[in-house]
Parts: sequence; C-alpha cells; structure tokens
Amino acid sequence: MAFSGVLADADVAAALEGCKDAGTFDHKKFFKACGLAGKTPAEVKKAFEIIDQDKSDFIEEDELKLFLQNFKAGARALTDDETKTFMKAGDTDGDGKIGVDEFTSVVKA
Repeated sequence: MAFSGVLADADVAAALEGCKDAGTFDHKKFFKACGLAGKTPAEVKKAFEIIDQDKSDFIEEDELKLFLQNFKAGARALTDDETKTFMKAGDTDGDGKIGVDEFTSVVKA
C-alpha cells in the first residue's frame, strides 16, 4: 500500500468503505477517517507526492479522479461531480490544479 508507514491500513480501509458508492465521496470526511487530517505538514506533503502521479508538483483533474486508487488498488474512480467538487475545494487560486499548499489546506480544513 502506497501509504504504509504514513496511514494505518485499517483507517484507510474504513475511509474507503465510507465512500465506496458513487456520489458518496466527501473529502473532509475522508481525510478525517483515514487519519490524514491529523498528520504533520511533512506527512501531508508525502501524501501529496504519492497522489501527484506525474510528479508535476500539482494534482490535476485526471489525477484527482483516480484519487482513491492511491489509497488502495482497485478502489473506484471519483465521479465527474465528485472530482469537480474536490477540485473546487482544493484549487483556491483558480488555476485548474492543486499545489502542495492548497492540498495541505484542504486536508486540514
């Protein structure tokens, strides 16, 4: 699991269970359930680097759509509406992508 050593497997499993059905993903609930909301800025940055698949220093919409799959292989993709809602919450400067500071803010919100 990509988050081994950062997040507890049981917490990740519980967070994924809480949003397994399409339309049920809520980033605030997910970050609390998986334990990421309580992590240090350095640990949140490590999570950001895992999610930033193309290593562009930004999380773009296509990476956000596959967000849950970073936590467990085979997890569902976010719906278009879930992806847009998540992007809107994280992209505070309106450039269409989420940087590490924006990601930290949305995780800690």
